[in-house]
Amino acid sequence: MKKRGNLSMDSLTSNLPEDKKKQLCALLGNVELTLLYKASVHGYNASAFHQRCDRQGPTLLVAYNLSGYIFGAYTSVDYAQTGRDITDDEAFLFNCEAKIPVCIKVNSGHNARRDDSGMPTFGQQLYFCYKNQPVVVNQGHNAFNAYKAYGMTNNPFNFTPATLYGNDAQLTECEVYKVEQKKDPQISAKMKPWRNVQWTEKQREGLMKMIRNHKPMTASVSRVRILMIGPVGAGKSSFFNSINSVFMGRITSKAMSGSAGTSLTTQFRTYPVKDGREGKPLPFVLCDTMGLEEQSGAGLDIDDVSSILQGHVPDRYKFNPTTPFQPDEQKASRPASLQEKIHCVMYVIDATKISLMSSKLEEKLAAIRKKVNSLGIPQMVLMTKVDEACLDVEEDLQNVYITSYIKTKFQEVSSRLGVPVSCVLPVKNYSQELELELNCDVLLLTALQQMLNFADDYLDDVAPV
Repeated sequence: MKKRGNLSMDSLTSNLPEDKKKQLCALLGNVELTLLYKASVHGYNASAFHQRCDRQGPTLLVAYNLSGYIFGAYTSVDYAQTGRDITDDEAFLFNCEAKIPVCIKVNSGHNARRDDSGMPTFGQQLYFCYKNQPVVVNQGHNAFNAYKAYGMTNNPFNFTPATLYGNDAQLTECEVYKVEQKKDPQISAKMKPWRNVQWTEKQREGLMKMIRNHKPMTASVSRVRILMIGPVGAGKSSFFNSINSVFMGRITSKAMSGSAGTSLTTQFRTYPVKDGREGKPLPFVLCDTMGLEEQSGAGLDIDDVSSILQGHVPDRYKFNPTTPFQPDEQKASRPASLQEKIHCVMYVIDATKISLMSSKLEEKLAAIRKKVNSLGIPQMVLMTKVDEACLDVEEDLQNVYITSYIKTKFQEVSSRLGVPVSCVLPVKNYSQELELELNCDVLLLTALQQMLNFADDYLDDVAPV
């Protein structure tokens, strides 16, 4: 008989259809779900819920109603009846009606849930099995509508009962699953990596030497300009900080980076990198942009991208999401020089959020790709946070080209963005480390070297003979 702790699992049968289970696992990463609690078996009451779900780590609550909706909530923080408000930036609500589940992240600055002795409550807004009954209640709906009228939100989660559960509050079932990271059996079997990487000090030094000595394909360009584009929080600024750290020989934090609901980058910034503190500038410039956001009139404007690509936007230009950049007439009358234009575009995508990418965000990226294609500029994908996406890679970065899960992420981002898998490169940016790490440096430098190679292909094609 299969047991987990003191819980017998034989008597529990999941109501979650296999296709929905796969969709939810895609949202959560390389995980497996273990059914802990089933209301129709254990009862719609708080004591039964806490007996089976407390101190089990991350959990996924799945609710079913009479209208056939499958919806629920995820929290990465244990239930423990502490009586406290819980901050959980990873928490989200979901609805499985569409082909790709709708995912509603907790709003920045809000508590995700209240950890008390009752049934699960998210944001003191959405109550599951309210008062130990088979119902769900949205206490924040009226407040949401009131604030929405003024273009504001005062709720931790932005949703309406109609979109989340079809206004049908009567539950037919409520289940809670333990969420655990899976390990890839291919790792222990020491499978051959599908990309060859030399994880050595010699490789790191060799890459640094090639980058230092790189000369763009045309004399009119002294430094390659690489444009970073991506959603809010994907790691654009962190990539610059990481590359700067490698060549400075210590962890640096020159560009503002972090996690927030909106873009921390509000200006167009061109970041040169020096070869050490007193060293000469290296032959590339990383151009940072405001983060892309789903909503129209928020985040980086697609028209701004076009101006940046063509070299019209100056360093430190402050973005205005509601008004595209307007070059002055004198500058607009002359074409920008090849030196001022962008020579390679790098889409920065968080590996943990590829499956969460909305159709609106995909549409924005598709519009940008179309413009970049029309100018013949090479495009790549930098897949960040690969260590957070997969336990095996977190334990050893060298597993990045061995684990099958990360390979599926390569294929997924390639399909969604229309970029060949060969143009997708994984990295782990420096975020919490105090010292440089060899494997991290090798991935960062490999990605940068490939960007320089692609830029050379472009310059060779467009430079005058």
